[in-house]
Amino acid sequence: MTMLNSSLTSATVTLQQLINASNCNSHHLAQALSAMRIAADKTLTNQSASNQRLTLVNLPFQQFRLDSRQVASNDVFVLLKSHTPNCQKSRDYLYQAAKNAAFILSEIDPIALLATANVPPHANIELIDNAQATAQQQLDSLPCPVVYAPNIRDFLGDLIQARLQHQQPVTLPAVVAVTGTNGKTTISQLVAQLTQLTGMSSAVMGTAGNGRLGTLVQASHTTGDALAVQQFLYQVGREGAQLLALEASSHGLDQQRLQGMPVSVAIYTNLSRDHLDYHADMAEYAAAKAKLFDKAHFPDLTHAIVNIDDEHAQIMLDTAHASELTVWTYSLDATKTATFVAAKIKPSLQGVEISLRTDFGDGNVNNLDIVSPLLGRFNVANLLAAMAAAVALEISLERIAPVVPQLQGAVGRMQRVPSNDGCFIVDYAHTPDALSQVLASLKTHCKGQLWAVFGCGGDRDAGKRPLMAQAGLAGADQVILTADNPRTEDPQAILQDMQAGMSAEQYQRTHIEPARQKAIEYAVNQAATDDIVVIAGKGHETYQEINNVRYDFDDSIILQNALEHAGRV
Repeated sequence: MTMLNSSLTSATVTLQQLINASNCNSHHLAQALSAMRIAADKTLTNQSASNQRLTLVNLPFQQFRLDSRQVASNDVFVLLKSHTPNCQKSRDYLYQAAKNAAFILSEIDPIALLATANVPPHANIELIDNAQATAQQQLDSLPCPVVYAPNIRDFLGDLIQARLQHQQPVTLPAVVAVTGTNGKTTISQLVAQLTQLTGMSSAVMGTAGNGRLGTLVQASHTTGDALAVQQFLYQVGREGAQLLALEASSHGLDQQRLQGMPVSVAIYTNLSRDHLDYHADMAEYAAAKAKLFDKAHFPDLTHAIVNIDDEHAQIMLDTAHASELTVWTYSLDATKTATFVAAKIKPSLQGVEISLRTDFGDGNVNNLDIVSPLLGRFNVANLLAAMAAAVALEISLERIAPVVPQLQGAVGRMQRVPSNDGCFIVDYAHTPDALSQVLASLKTHCKGQLWAVFGCGGDRDAGKRPLMAQAGLAGADQVILTADNPRTEDPQAILQDMQAGMSAEQYQRTHIEPARQKAIEYAVNQAATDDIVVIAGKGHETYQEINNVRYDFDDSIILQNALEHAGRV
């Protein structure tokens, strides 16, 4: 993503100007800003900047910032709650931003925050017994107003986009958002490719990178923060993109990072154990995903596309129906009634032939033969979802079918690395369900033995570790357990967790090698001509994180080098 030019970042604006502009564009935003203006009158009454309280909406500012380190002169800092609250850090962010900010919008009650946190030495405040009074003194001493806006996430995205649009109006692209544990990256990329190949200018945003097709820039998060998401949407709009396909993570949905995105088509893939270090349980995890299908959160929604083969699909369907969306379903089960069904699937190591059956409920059931270059049965489901999204964007199946053979899988998703013999695959599968699906898909092609090389990430859900090992052992003939991104944990401790409950027979089929490069080299040297080897867990990632340091490490490159050294290319 290219940076916004200086003409779009230097000119000032006021909240009143945004209120005036939003009256005709977003009634919701106008209401939110007006409510915030009232809140400002109340919360600033006792602050030292109280002489500005009636004119806060007329204070000129430049940009919204979510990182206190980036606040420049006359920016507005938005102080958001952390998922793991730390009042000392939040107080430090408040003080740091206040040095330059025009004003601060705080999701956290500033009096409650400052009453809880320790008073910084440089505050020059005489401590008194009453914590509330001391907090008020700290607030009064800040060089800029602080507005308590507890519901700021409800309109932050709209607010950021309004500021961008005020400087230079841009036609924003339509947005297709994909949520689910597995498949988000592939489906978003396939949607962008299908629309591009049929005449739309498209962009993607997600785990594998952000940008126009062919020029992706690596992202640090699946779903960026509200500021990054809105700036990216605006930027690709300026570049003429007509469609943005993005991944909607459960974290991003739960934290409302996608608020204000003009999502018209929402896709649900599946749900399996992941992120339970963040969500309390699977029900909470599913509820976070279901927000994508709620018009209260995404008023531009028109279509919901749901995988009815998944056991958690019903909550997505219920939410979509309650929002009166056009609901389309897809399935790999020929016995089911769905809008898009893969009635027959004929796989090979070159791809798959699909007999597609469509039923839009109009009494006409149509059949269409599709040839896809994507490996794996689950990629048939991914393709159905992407095709459904393209149809929802008013692209006919007759235009879509001929371009399917031109599709390319996402980097690190069932990515075949060339070799003279054997078959070597790099895949991102990092959950038990994803690994099971990858192995099941490849097992049908395998004449020899199926090998799986994988590990588990450190500082994440430890309960997933033995489940990953069991998924690998259930689907593969030979398993190599190794490091993934150990982060701050001891790789040996992670591997020990993975081995919990393993039987003697399973140990006989398991090789343990903590060093990931050596594990990959071992697989290359041991695999026979008819064997298939899957290097799973990291996929597109180009690093390995160890003790807070990211070292260069790309599974596909390590695999290529190992194959060359072994004389297999």
